[in-house]
Amino acid sequence: MPPSPSGDERASRPPLLEIVVPAHNEERRLPGGLLQLCAKLARMPFPTAVIVVDNNSTDHTAEVVTTWPRGSVPVRLVRCATRGKGAAVRAGLLATSAPFVGFCDADMATDLEGIDLALGLLRSGERVVIGSRAHRRSHVENRHSRIRELGAYGFRALAGALVPGVSDTQCGFKFFDGALVREVAALLRTPGFAFDVELLARCRARGVEVREIPVRWRDMPGSRFSPARHTLGIMLELGRIWLRLRARPRPAGHPAWEPPLDPVGYP
Repeated sequence: MPPSPSGDERASRPPLLEIVVPAHNEERRLPGGLLQLCAKLARMPFPTAVIVVDNNSTDHTAEVVTTWPRGSVPVRLVRCATRGKGAAVRAGLLATSAPFVGFCDADMATDLEGIDLALGLLRSGERVVIGSRAHRRSHVENRHSRIRELGAYGFRALAGALVPGVSDTQCGFKFFDGALVREVAALLRTPGFAFDVELLARCRARGVEVREIPVRWRDMPGSRFSPARHTLGIMLELGRIWLRLRARPRPAGHPAWEPPLDPVGYP
């Protein structure tokens, strides 16, 4: 058996998997999240890389990335001036080149052991694999308020009309065939919280099935989502997505962004 490649040799090879991490003012949570993610990816038997998207942060988020120690898992920075998690994820996805691509949240609320299952399914032919907190084998530690839970229930009902058969569109743990997701990301126009719905709906419109997998997920402190401030904007975003998906295709070119309705866009 040939010897395992060194860290430098591994990092110099094109990655088989790239993971995008959107980050808005995450200087506190990002270092711990990157430690977990890089440790997990370093144990995988093929080259991997991480892209952190600084989404218009006003703290030292970008500096955390630019000063990250060099290792077997390269970590690079992409900047996105358009506010919203959807805009940040889109910028990160379009910056990838790997055969397989995923994204996860900076707080690593979803247990990273799920990457093994997701990659196994992608390598066996699946093209979209997403974590689902609604899966019967998922383990979820939820500390949300009753009001937020009711809002989430209403959101799932509306999202289900746009992506039938998908029980959890919003878990921030999704993996894709790279060529497919780059093609779809170029069309995305939802900069805020509901971007996952448009992303999955556009994958489904291409005849691609969405495979949901069980996850271990825990509610992390530091959420910026407020039902009082963001619910109306999210409902309007879903309405825009519904209209957009039923409109005639626009000529080829860069899609115009809709004005952000959710100024934060992060769950």
